[in-house]
Amino acid sequence: MNRVSIRVLPLLIFLLFNVSNSEDEEVKQSLVRFMDKLAGVTAKTDQSWGWNMTSDPCTHKWKGVSCDTQLRSVKKVVLDGLNLTGVLDIGSVCKASSLLVFSLVKNNVAGLISEEMGNCKRLTHLYLSGNRLSGHLPDSLKELNNLKRFDISNNNFSGKVPDLSRISKLITFYAQNNQLSGEIPKLDFSNLMQFNVSNNNFSGPLPDVKGRFSAESWSGNPELGGEFISKEFPPSAAAPPLSPRKSKDSSRRLLLIYFGYAVLGLIILLVVAFILISKKKLKEAEADVAKKGVNAYTSSTYDVSKITEHKSEYSASYEESRAAMSPLVVLRSPRAQGLRFEDLLRAPAELLGKGKHGSIYKVMLDNGSTTLAVKRVKDWSVTSQAFRRRMQRLHQTRHPNILRSLAFYSSKQEKLLVYEYQPNGSLSKLLHGSRNGQAFDWGSRINVAATVAEALAYMHEELSEDGIAHGNLKSANILFNNNMDPCVSEYGLMISQSENPSSNSHSNSFSLDPARIRTSFKADIYGFGVILLELVTGKPVQGDELELIQWVNSVVREEWTVEVFDKGLLLEGASEERLLILLQIALKCINPNPYERPNMDQVAVMINTLKDEEDKSSPY
Repeated sequence: MNRVSIRVLPLLIFLLFNVSNSEDEEVKQSLVRFMDKLAGVTAKTDQSWGWNMTSDPCTHKWKGVSCDTQLRSVKKVVLDGLNLTGVLDIGSVCKASSLLVFSLVKNNVAGLISEEMGNCKRLTHLYLSGNRLSGHLPDSLKELNNLKRFDISNNNFSGKVPDLSRISKLITFYAQNNQLSGEIPKLDFSNLMQFNVSNNNFSGPLPDVKGRFSAESWSGNPELGGEFISKEFPPSAAAPPLSPRKSKDSSRRLLLIYFGYAVLGLIILLVVAFILISKKKLKEAEADVAKKGVNAYTSSTYDVSKITEHKSEYSASYEESRAAMSPLVVLRSPRAQGLRFEDLLRAPAELLGKGKHGSIYKVMLDNGSTTLAVKRVKDWSVTSQAFRRRMQRLHQTRHPNILRSLAFYSSKQEKLLVYEYQPNGSLSKLLHGSRNGQAFDWGSRINVAATVAEALAYMHEELSEDGIAHGNLKSANILFNNNMDPCVSEYGLMISQSENPSSNSHSNSFSLDPARIRTSFKADIYGFGVILLELVTGKPVQGDELELIQWVNSVVREEWTVEVFDKGLLLEGASEERLLILLQIALKCINPNPYERPNMDQVAVMINTLKDEEDKSSPY
């Protein structure tokens, strides 16, 4: 038995060895087959590309291939602009089950996307623009749950687009300049950042694009929108004359309708009168309280972190009258449903930080099961009506990376805003404080920059006519949610004073003077530029941001630019070229002349282009 075991052991080892390599060989064979079909005449004679069975895609660095260096698996295939003239065999390339990025931009490749596309389960980026691809898009596209960017523009695809609404991570959908038909595909437009289906044969109604895209995104589709509606619902033919009986019934109905309108008008007048009388009584009550010397929430008495100790300082009659005059306004949020001002007063709280514009508290309700953040803004001389209009306008403008207030409270002395508590701290803390083992590499930083830029560009576009900018943009106001996605907090709370030092009151922040509006938005871009400097240098803003800016300018002026960059980024192998590009974008944003700074949408495009290059070139 022992001799048999000794003889069998080498055979088992041989078989195991061959089995363990058979999958790698199968993937390599598929990739070689893929290139043979794809290249046409161009690459078959170029041995320097690799893509053959005598070499390895990872260790020998095949042309356009990036690998996970630890797992030795293919992560990216990027073959842009190589004059490839063959046929696409998507089934072969999807044998590489670890594939994240696949790009064939600006070649001359023919063929179609087969149903085997669904085998690329981990794919996040698919770029096929600028080829001769044709045929229908496969239904298996909807199985690519990790897909973020999808670009099939400038091809000859036809037929209907599958329902991709369940791909919740999709942020780019480019399908312009094809021959696609049917309705515009169902997509999750709440997360989509880039969208274009122009110059196709789409028909039917326009989808709800959440106000995020202009008509240029779907132009060149004559059967869309209004034209479709007019064809679907043509004007009705003239009605035949009414009989005397029908005419009499119609007159009776008209009389009842007019009577109903009169009653409704009377009810509206009574409601308006009641509101006016109630407001007059409230003002009289407020004046009466003021005469009695009650100071509402002054700095000396209001400290949420000490509510329990100072409870006796508020009289019951004052709390009741104050709650009646200025209740907490809940902005249709399930998280704050039923929340009352008294609940905030009674709840235990923790002071998280103080700034020149106010303080922020962590408030725990329902025995700690609900945690909220309460921002207290002091010395902001705006009327309650103006503040209410501003908060409601901000609530209407939704973006997944802008932290919206759940509720607010307003009095003459101060304003309170209630937010959902974000447990993972701020960008400032992640960059300059204790990271608690959290990695914050170059890829994560460029992702934060791109996400915040897109969010701000959206808000600037939506609120341009209202003149509502962020007003106090800094790394401490970029928070991270449970998924470590960045969220911009405190949007629109005040106008930036750094751009208008002559202003001595925040009340001017509601002025719609065009020059002030432009300056206010440009101040946001300045603040974002400072955040970019923090990302590339790793250095904090201490007090005045001018110290950081002057240091960066002095190093760049001496042509020691590499000394600017965070050494940790350089050690991890971050591209100095892309670091330099982001630094240049930051310097454009902090230009001393506000009118020479780019707009936020231009900044977002520049950073997203940089991020796409990083995604394509990164081995992970």
